[in-house]
Amino acid sequence: MEKTLQQDPTNCLRIVLYGPESTGKTTLAKALAAAYSTTWAAEFARDYLQKKWDETQTVCTQEDLITIAQGQLASENKALKEAKKVVFCDTNILVTQVWSETHFDGYCDPRIQAWARNFHYDYYFLTAIDVPWQADDLRDRPHQRAAMFNSFKAKLREKKLPFSVLEGSHEARMEKAKAQINELLQQ
Repeated sequence: MEKTLQQDPTNCLRIVLYGPESTGKTTLAKALAAAYSTTWAAEFARDYLQKKWDETQTVCTQEDLITIAQGQLASENKALKEAKKVVFCDTNILVTQVWSETHFDGYCDPRIQAWARNFHYDYYFLTAIDVPWQADDLRDRPHQRAAMFNSFKAKLREKKLPFSVLEGSHEARMEKAKAQINELLQQ
């Protein structure tokens, strides 16, 4: 893992699939990367926490969040090495910040807050909760989806970050995302 977190420099657009659990972020990241013949950065937390669950039957703690932030950025930096014009991030450190605040009574490690403040992403696609929630070992808030969505949206507004909400069918989400990405690529 990286000791000091730094984003690798790039001329590529950094696009984040952002939002609550079970809203199609991974599906969209993969599909968009394929559509643009580029790379995507997988969600580090998913594999890390699944392994933890499988080995110890324990869930994410505050102590895990620094490792998750480090792993996520390493995943992004790795994806950038072969990216073409755009890289898609299946979550980012801002997701870690929101998750921490919603799960630990408003608390987030100051290091995560600083990273979320200092790292640059060009655009966020906030994924709506209008898709069926799918249970797994890690997902924990099936009855709080609207509250979680609102927390994610509020953070984007608070930080004045550029975003669109993706909702509807996979095809509708892809069409809206591609229109926005094409506009960004022309700028």
